[in-house]
This record gives sequence, C-alpha cells and structure tokens, in this order.
Amino acid sequence: MSDSTEDRVDPALAAGNRRQLAGYRAQHFAWEVSGAVGTVTLNRPERKNPLTFDSYAELRDLFGQLKYATDVKAVVVTGAGGNFCSGGDVHEIIGPLVRLEAPELLMFTRMTGDLVKAMRACPQPIVAAIDGVCAGAGAIVAMSSDLRYGTARSKTAFLFNRVGLAGCDMGACAMLPRIIGQGRASELLYTGRSLGGEEAERWGFFNRLCAPENVLAEAQAMAAELAQGPSFANGITKTMLHQEWAMTIEQAIESEAQAQAICMLTEDFKRAYNAFVAKQKPKFEGN
Repeated sequence: MSDSTEDRVDPALAAGNRRQLAGYRAQHFAWEVSGAVGTVTLNRPERKNPLTFDSYAELRDLFGQLKYATDVKAVVVTGAGGNFCSGGDVHEIIGPLVRLEAPELLMFTRMTGDLVKAMRACPQPIVAAIDGVCAGAGAIVAMSSDLRYGTARSKTAFLFNRVGLAGCDMGACAMLPRIIGQGRASELLYTGRSLGGEEAERWGFFNRLCAPENVLAEAQAMAAELAQGPSFANGITKTMLHQEWAMTIEQAIESEAQAQAICMLTEDFKRAYNAFVAKQKPKFEGN
C-alpha cells in the first residue's frame, strides 16, 4: 500500500490493523474500488490472463488484507479481454517448476494454497465473473469464490491431470465435491475436461449465466447488493459456511447458536427491527 494511503488511515484504526484499500496500487493485476465493491481484474489478455509467482503472492496478500478492510464490503474477480484465467503461466511458472527440488516445490504449492485460504478467510463475499477460458489455477480461483457468474461460451477445466499432476490442487478435492457433488467432481478431476457454461450452470458450479457483455456488470451489481447488506453478519455467514464442513450436525447447530447470538448484539440487527416497525427499508452499516 502506498504511503499516501496509510497517511489517510485513522491512527486508532491502524493500530488494530484496520485499513482502507481504495488506494491500494496493485502491481500484478488491476484493483479498483467503486462504492463498497472491490474488483480484481487479471489483466494479461494477450496470454489469457495467466498467473505468475508474483501475481499469486500479491493476490494472497490482498485477500489477506481484506480481512481488515473498512471500505470494501464485497469483491468481484474477473479477467480482461474475454477470458477469466488460463492458469499458471507455462513459461513463468511451469518451466521453472520442473527444475526445482521437492522442498522448493512444496514452498510453491503451499503458497498457492495460501491464496485459497485467504479467499475463504476474508469476510467479504467474492463474486467471480467468468467468461472464456477458466482453467487450472483459474478454475481454482473461481471455485474459491462464493458466487460464480458465467457465460454460455465459457470453458472451465481443472486440467491438472492433463499435465501429469493430481487433481488434488489448492483444495479442489475438498471444495469442488461440495459445490457440484462427488461424482461430477471426480469426473472433472480425473479427466481434466472442459465444463461448458450451460453444463456448469446445470451442475451448480455457476449461479447464473449472463451474456458475455453483461457478465461483469451483473457480478458487480450482485456484489453491490451484498455490500449494502449487514456486512458483519455476511462475514459470519461466510465463516460458518466454511467452518461447518468439518463439524457434526450437533456442533454446527451449537456454533450457529453462538454466531447468531453475536449478530443479535449488532446495531444492524436493531436497525432492521426499527426499520420494520417504521415500515422502511433498513440501511445497514456493518456494525
């Protein structure tokens, strides 16, 4: 983050790691904040927006910072030039990886996994706007988002086995079956085949199909709608959706009881009640 941005942050908030990200200047992708929605645009369209060592790391760090952001309530991830992301750059990542030893390879795979962890740990809902190629690590980024808006012409491929690797990459074997089911996830991870847009919607990977020229705007509109909601409560919902994968039903019910009791202490809960009594629409402020 630039020094000028840090200077605008209230010292009391900065002491608690809270920060504003509207002024963040990304180096390896585009970042823009409009209203309370931040948009990440992977912007190497001449190569279908592949990821590099640097963009992996910067994305991981940005999503890590979002945990403390005061001005961003929802996030959109998209790609430039009619494609989402073609995965790891063949020349800048795949080539160097074949020359590394096991310890360095493990450092890389842990770093890429940390991106998924950061996406799931940030409280903001993430909406992916997917057009064209969405492959490899790009498919993982889409999978790690909370909602996915796609196009009929999009092609999503978890193509790891097609390059001699296992399908268990960056949490795919844990997360993808929970989205589309064990059998369908197994097919995609064993074959590496492309999932077309209409099939992706039918399988539940996409929440909605959009026209290519509208997919980003519709994803941003949904993100803006979510940003206007009770953002603290939305963050709790995201946390519980993630954590309850590893809970029994009894544990989940107790955890939700505790989480909901915390949400009942918020001003947004009171605002909603007062607005209902006054027959008005509540204006949530995230506290």
